[in-house]
Amino acid sequence: MAQPEYLRIAADLRRRIASGEFGPGDQLPTLPALCEAYRVSDTTIRNAMRLLGNEGLVETRARAGTRVRPRPPVHRMAADRYRPTPGAKATPYTRDQGIGWTEYRLDKRFERMQADAELAALFECEVGERLLARHFVFHDSDQPTQMSTSYVRWSDVAGTPVADPINEPWPGGTRGQMASLGITVTRVTESFTAAMPTEREATTLRIGAGVPVLRYTRRHISDTGRIVEVAHPIVRRGDTTVVDFVIDLDD
Repeated sequence: MAQPEYLRIAADLRRRIASGEFGPGDQLPTLPALCEAYRVSDTTIRNAMRLLGNEGLVETRARAGTRVRPRPPVHRMAADRYRPTPGAKATPYTRDQGIGWTEYRLDKRFERMQADAELAALFECEVGERLLARHFVFHDSDQPTQMSTSYVRWSDVAGTPVADPINEPWPGGTRGQMASLGITVTRVTESFTAAMPTEREATTLRIGAGVPVLRYTRRHISDTGRIVEVAHPIVRRGDTTVVDFVIDLDD
């Protein structure tokens, strides 16, 4: 079966973008010019552009035409990013991004809730335990690059600065917050999956619907074995995130 014309055209434009013929920020030929060059209707070109837009390769704006979308830099999530840096005003996120405190902006919304069956399983607690849900969108120089919902036990944070969103972002992140409560975190676990973004994720992170995302669940565990924080999920665009693992093996 012959390939639909819009797929053929999208593949050719994708190749030309990958080769650098059309670089980041470059404007693509106009709709009439592309119709003439490929000898197809404007509907076919629009379908090809819609596909490339969903892949995050191009963006079309009213009266501004279609441009090649700048590709964000790749960020590596190091295995030791949760280790504290003495004297540094940083969090695991700023280490992941390789940015300073002044480049970091955080949108936040806090709400009290009760643990449902899924959260109770993650916390290893009873269904109905009171939690504080903290909804975050992380910005690197005004570009949203990560979103998450982090849950902590209300019994741990009630009446403390940790429960007040005005104190976010908190140097040292969740581990620093727990330390301020007299809780020593000795273990962090993470579980990763990859998928296509939901509409909300694509809109929040400003990515195309065809750009995969990395979702992961993180748990902070105290020295007593008690789970004191669950982030479920943390979401980042998957095409520009590299997760590094270091595995030391005995001789």
